Amino acid sequence: MNARLNPLDDAALLRWPLPMPDPDGDKESRGHVLVVGGSPEMPGAAMLAATAALRAGAGKLSVATGESVAQLVAATLPESRVVALPETAAGGLAPEGAALLAPLARKLDAVLIGPGMQDEVAASAFVRAALSHLPALPLVLDACAMAVVRGEPLARPLLLTPHAGEMAHLTGVEKTALQADSLAAARSAAACWQAIVAFKGAITHIARPDGTAWRHEGGNIGLGVSGSGDVLAGVIVGLIARGASLEQAAAWGVALHARAGEALASRLGPLGYLAREIADEIPRRMALFCR
Repeated sequence: MNARLNPLDDAALLRWPLPMPDPDGDKESRGHVLVVGGSPEMPGAAMLAATAALRAGAGKLSVATGESVAQLVAATLPESRVVALPETAAGGLAPEGAALLAPLARKLDAVLIGPGMQDEVAASAFVRAALSHLPALPLVLDACAMAVVRGEPLARPLLLTPHAGEMAHLTGVEKTALQADSLAAARSAAACWQAIVAFKGAITHIARPDGTAWRHEGGNIGLGVSGSGDVLAGVIVGLIARGASLEQAAAWGVALHARAGEALASRLGPLGYLAREIADEIPRRMALFCR
């Protein structure tokens, strides 16, 4: 493929500045994010992603999660409106609950579905059901919600954030083969799914369906910790809500996430920092880099 591969370094990011809010604007002008996720066993994943969306500068936050954990999420995230959704027997989000998102739709700027969701079959059905209630909104899919792409393509702005294990599950290609040529894997997935794909790893490749791609190297081994991917997905959807394109939000999200990990490793050590601490570093990394 002859499509362009762009390095995602400091110089590239400086040439591609994030949209900045009007100094006279309010929370509405910085965008409203909806995070859909969580489950009885993993309510924290949705909370990590939701917090990261605010840390990335989004102005308003709503979270839709299972009714069994909705009160916990509401108490932990006082900044958020929380919508309680019906659950399946396996702990997933029941597809009929997608209709409860409709009253929010006209107020939203970006949607993330997936962090902490269980019951992959239900997750795919929920995403399909949600599309009719969230028309044309930019959509980020993470975790088991990404399984929906194995069906009919989704006709909307779409971004997926698989790591190698998830990509292997989605494509049926061996994980080692995908890792051997992660650029080709990202480009192939993006073309097949008609989506922006951020194929995460020590080297992350972000690809568009036309083959244009970006390569990021950075971060450290400490970023490989429970909840880290949820934080990255939250940062990305927060940047989209602020007005970034899907590919720009993915590029900046990956870079900010890596820089946050580097800062934590410098302060605390290369291993042992927590995903919630990655989110807490995002505003500082953004301020240092964007000034």
